[in-house]
Amino acid sequence: MEIFTMTLEDLEQMKNTLYSDFDNFWSYNVLKQELENPNTTYIIAKENNEVLGFAGISVCLDEATLNNIVVKKSHRNRGIGGELLESLIELCSELHMKSFTLEVNVENEVAIHLYEKFGFKNLGIRKKYYNNSHDAFIMTKYDL
Repeated sequence: MEIFTMTLEDLEQMKNTLYSDFDNFWSYNVLKQELENPNTTYIIAKENNEVLGFAGISVCLDEATLNNIVVKKSHRNRGIGGELLESLIELCSELHMKSFTLEVNVENEVAIHLYEKFGFKNLGIRKKYYNNSHDAFIMTKYDL
């Protein structure tokens, strides 16, 4: 598996399977806008020219925010999310970011464990952040 900067061509390759093979939180049009935004960077994990997952950050001054980490449903629990996160942390370091922040559903124990493993600390909670019903932890990593 290799990790690359995501392109519009990669998004086109995923277009027909975005909703069925990945989580449906991000639509094709939203991802296209994200890829065209100069303040965001997306990466993809590929194996044999198949997109296994993608992740993205937004940058404002010296702070980065995780937009998403999504792994193809059929390839989960293989460490792909961790490799994507590690690559984003390295990118934040190269960009001299002072912090890297994310929100995660308080019920998503797998993701919370992953973020804690990479040094993110829980700083607070956003009430009803997801669909006006589920709370989110705000987690930040400072030692980039």
